[in-house]
Amino acid sequence: MFPRQIVTARGVAAEEDWTMNWYSNIRAMIGTALCVAAAAAVCFAAQPPRQQAQAQLLDHAEFLCANCFFGASDYYYCFAAGDQILIGYQKTPVLNWEDQSKNYMTGIRPRWQAWTAPGPTVPISYDDKHIWVSRAESKPVKEGFGAHVKDFAIWATRGDRKQVKLTRSSMADIFTHNSQCRAASPAKAK
Repeated sequence: MFPRQIVTARGVAAEEDWTMNWYSNIRAMIGTALCVAAAAAVCFAAQPPRQQAQAQLLDHAEFLCANCFFGASDYYYCFAAGDQILIGYQKTPVLNWEDQSKNYMTGIRPRWQAWTAPGPTVPISYDDKHIWVSRAESKPVKEGFGAHVKDFAIWATRGDRKQVKLTRSSMADIFTHNSQCRAASPAKAK
């Protein structure tokens, strides 16, 4: 519309058309909005549906990290879900010394605690790569301002998850107490 004069660092007067600058800003904002919308569409794209089942925990195996300073322990679980045998594992970060059964990291991040089955049968959901199981509801009553601050910090970091995501595995020979688990077909697991 109306050109205006701008003095640059060198003292040279230059004219700038503010309408041209305004249109380029609008064009940049529309381009950014389209990129954000495309990224959101990719993130929220339809995932293949998970299959739900009531599964029986047949066996589990533990590979504990003893005397670890930020090591990892592996926990393997074998489930019978209908006519399938599903094997999944959980890898948890560990900080312990002198006692391999402890993990001092679970006080900071409760989801780094190994999953334990609440009973002989558990509801699960699974796909080709993962198995999801629920944690047992066992929260002690906490009192005081410090306990509330810690609960908020755990919630804010998403540390207290109700579901545990196990990665599917084909390692069937580690289950020494169950022949069904050892005979599981590794073709389905990835």
